[in-house]
Amino acid sequence: MAKLNDVASRIFRDDRRLLRYLPLLLASLVYRGIVSLRNFFYDAGIFAAQRMGCKVISVGNITVGGTGKTPMVIMLAGMLKREGYRPAILSRGYGGKREGQGPASVVSDGHDILMGPDEAGDEPVLMAERVRDVPVIVGKERSLTGRVAVERFGADVLILDDGFQHRRLSRDINIVLLDSERPFGNGFILPRGGLREPLRALRRADMVIMTSTVEAGDPPRGEIPQVPVFSSRRRPVDLVKGRAHDIFQLGYLKEKRVCAFSGIAQPDGFRKILEPLCGEIASFVSFPDHHVYTAGDVEHIRTACRDCGAQIMVTTEKDGIRLARFPDFFQDVYLLRINMEVIPSSPSFEECIFTQLKI
Repeated sequence: MAKLNDVASRIFRDDRRLLRYLPLLLASLVYRGIVSLRNFFYDAGIFAAQRMGCKVISVGNITVGGTGKTPMVIMLAGMLKREGYRPAILSRGYGGKREGQGPASVVSDGHDILMGPDEAGDEPVLMAERVRDVPVIVGKERSLTGRVAVERFGADVLILDDGFQHRRLSRDINIVLLDSERPFGNGFILPRGGLREPLRALRRADMVIMTSTVEAGDPPRGEIPQVPVFSSRRRPVDLVKGRAHDIFQLGYLKEKRVCAFSGIAQPDGFRKILEPLCGEIASFVSFPDHHVYTAGDVEHIRTACRDCGAQIMVTTEKDGIRLARFPDFFQDVYLLRINMEVIPSSPSFEECIFTQLKI
């Protein structure tokens, strides 16, 4: 009887779990159908992708959340610039007031930053700060922002930030980033899981980059098409202090009690990078991705720092963009700068990029 009761209890639990997930599962099936139909129309040529008259590189992913697209775009833009290309970065401007409004807004003209994070979003402003000599343009329709980049700034390579699903614009190189720890999330399509598209969408990729917080991860080869696959890591570079932009070496954190905070897609990734650099993370405060900080948040962080006896407050560059509105607080915060680094291989990532650009 006890065994029978255990079985009945398990079935009941499973039924309740099924009832809880059934709406999400049904919504995922509907979403999957819409995405699959849209992709079929593009693959069959029923929907035509627009060509820009210059080379186009897309940096994207197949899951929601942070896989390192922003540092990859920054690395790619710098690499192209060093080789004599004239790249421009095209972004949707997620989280900014201009998102979905107007044909195109210039965040940076390659010399000056013309918009702040409230208008443009935090990531475009961060990219504009890190690659000062590369134009950054935001807008919902990439063909319009691309036209501005080509006609106004003479761009010969367009970098689409988060562009894998934006199929209206033809591209010459499709780079897909996969998190080495959870490359496909829980394996389910939105909203049941984190996949933006079915895994067969990876067939559109020209190269795959496995991203990792610290160590390079082995790619799940069974799910990836026969394209070049690279491993990468996010490498801490230095610290920048608030408004003054004073630069400190990473050794400055050694043996210090740190109060860390962030509003990014994967705060644990930031924590894993920071932890080996300091004496102790005495407090870690997390906010949602693209979080718009308030005076209450600032006070909460200060209180957490004071209560744990921390000697220094550290956050990400992306969070720093959104903290500039609180100058008194921001001047006491240190930003950990991180670069994307592709692990050397043969052929190298650079060779693959420049070879395909010359085709």
